[in-house]
Amino acid sequence: MADRVQPNIQTPPLLRVSDLKRYFDVSKPLLNRLLEGKPRMILKAVSGIDFEIIKGQTFALVGESGCGKSTVANLVVGLHSPTSGKIEFEGVDMAAVTNRTQMEQLRRRMAMIFQDPYASLNPRWRVSAIVSEPIRAFGLLRGARTISQRTAELLTQVGLSPADGEKYPHEFSGGQRQRISIARALASQPEFIVCDEPTSALDVSVQAQILNLMKRLQNKFDLTYLFISHDLAVVRHMADKVGVMYLGRLCEVAPVDNIFDNPLHPYTQLLLETIPDVEMTGGKKAPVAGEIPNPIDPPSGCPFHPRCPLMAAACRTIRPQLVTLDNGVQVACHAVIQGKNWRPET
Repeated sequence: MADRVQPNIQTPPLLRVSDLKRYFDVSKPLLNRLLEGKPRMILKAVSGIDFEIIKGQTFALVGESGCGKSTVANLVVGLHSPTSGKIEFEGVDMAAVTNRTQMEQLRRRMAMIFQDPYASLNPRWRVSAIVSEPIRAFGLLRGARTISQRTAELLTQVGLSPADGEKYPHEFSGGQRQRISIARALASQPEFIVCDEPTSALDVSVQAQILNLMKRLQNKFDLTYLFISHDLAVVRHMADKVGVMYLGRLCEVAPVDNIFDNPLHPYTQLLLETIPDVEMTGGKKAPVAGEIPNPIDPPSGCPFHPRCPLMAAACRTIRPQLVTLDNGVQVACHAVIQGKNWRPET
């Protein structure tokens, strides 16, 4: 179980995301649309989400494939530009920074660990060049000898040998390649790291090693993680706080223990039912029914209503807002907010 970071209400968050949206135009070319009489098609990957991450905390985003988790990760590190909304890092609006030097300083404080360690490593570069790239890019150190010593130190921190720096990525296993990716992420001495499914491409035994490594590094360097995953067991081990995404929106945000011990949103409850019963308690498992609706043409009202066991007439027409309850948990569900007065359709 992860050591829980207790938020300090006096301390502003390291990262604040406000009404973040990202839409993609997936239409056919204009001439094709004119000939076929088809309208423009806009995919709403992220549809207005808000969350905060305090320093030293791990905030996890979970949900089914296609819910927008990885898009949020790419937006935060600047791989995508938001359609609208705001991303603030230590109170600085990232989109408002026009000074190149200031932007480089902000970027140096962020890093990303990608899902596929092999695809994110240049196969033509030696590992020493891969790991030292951020050092050279940000001008953190000068002199080949000094950079080489720092690279060897980074490789040692992630459980590799300094001699491994002379090898190429294809000479390593999947777990070792992810260690290289982590070493590269640490090279710029970041405070905040986005982890986009960092263990999903690895064997289960290797996953545990990488997760434990990430926890040790977080404790040692006081790192802050935005952790993207669809594996709820991994999230329970890593996260302090969890945001549950569905069709580009957050439907529940709560401390990790609340999510697993007392989930409120019907989607969160059904999502937890998908966790394998490894202890063989005999409890019945109910998989999430139905398919995720088309994000190009999402349902009206609550986006989860076509699959929700608590659906009522209001769910078809009124989109629930993310409401903060007395215990600090945030949830977007008419049934939860109205409580005992709610009458689902039969």
